[in-house]
Amino acid sequence: MTRTLVFATNNPHKLREIREIMPDHITILSLADIHCEGDIPETADTLEGNALIKAHYVYDRYGFDCFADDTGLEVEALNGGPGVHTARYAGESQDPEANMKKMIAEMQENTNRHARFRTVIALIEKGVEHLFTGIVDGEIATEPRGEQGFGYDPIFIPEQTGLTFAQMGEEGKNQISHRARAVGKLLDFLQHS
Repeated sequence: MTRTLVFATNNPHKLREIREIMPDHITILSLADIHCEGDIPETADTLEGNALIKAHYVYDRYGFDCFADDTGLEVEALNGGPGVHTARYAGESQDPEANMKKMIAEMQENTNRHARFRTVIALIEKGVEHLFTGIVDGEIATEPRGEQGFGYDPIFIPEQTGLTFAQMGEEGKNQISHRARAVGKLLDFLQHS
């Protein structure tokens, strides 16, 4: 049975990543596909809250079953920050380079480099909310390494890999990433509901 869901994101990297992970019988529409323009406000103080805001925005206004995610980089030495402010860590411009530079500077003298990426996916299907969480533990590198990926990928080293996400390439990252783990739980739910 074919299923159609909207993925509430304007991020082309996330959209491509999700489309590669999803099986053929699940069609993923983008916000552009449903003519939803502009950024959806993310005003919650938790990842769960922001994911639900985005999913409800599409479901309530456009009538499509929808899922949305919010991801945070949670660094132990920064008391779990930047967390919900991950994309805007260095300012409202959401500049990935500036975010990485700020992280490296703040972590420069710190020996505790433990961090985790956490993704929360909110699905609204037929008006019912469902939440799925994926976590990958690792550490913050002392300098960027690798050319692939996006966001903090050049400075995040998942546990037991010795490589940053940016050094792994998309296929390698998609096998172990926080988003892949959350999407795996979403897929399991979709296949059994």
